[in-house]
Amino acid sequence: MTQRHKFRKSMHRAVGPALAVIAVLAMIGYAILGPTGLYAWGDYSQSVEKKRIVLSELTKRQRELQNRVNLLDRGRVDPDLAEEYVREKLGAYHPDEYIIPMPDDAQR
Repeated sequence: MTQRHKFRKSMHRAVGPALAVIAVLAMIGYAILGPTGLYAWGDYSQSVEKKRIVLSELTKRQRELQNRVNLLDRGRVDPDLAEEYVREKLGAYHPDEYIIPMPDDAQR
């Protein structure tokens, strides 16, 4: 056999394992750098923390609204809340009353 033939034969033998190594390296790279890889976990934890904050705010608002619904229940309406609601919606104020508008943040 000639030197060229031996080289070509060894190259043909090395193609399969080389492709396998490249495929394995690509999978490892995807597992580390991909959208669901190790580096993405940090972004996920930050995103989860932000979502928990939003969820806690929404839960608080839901409890406030549920309390208001319970106070406006037809069977047992809270008179003060009903009066406040009617006056707010209809604009029914006495001439001798002073109305001080408050921003939404101050009412909570």
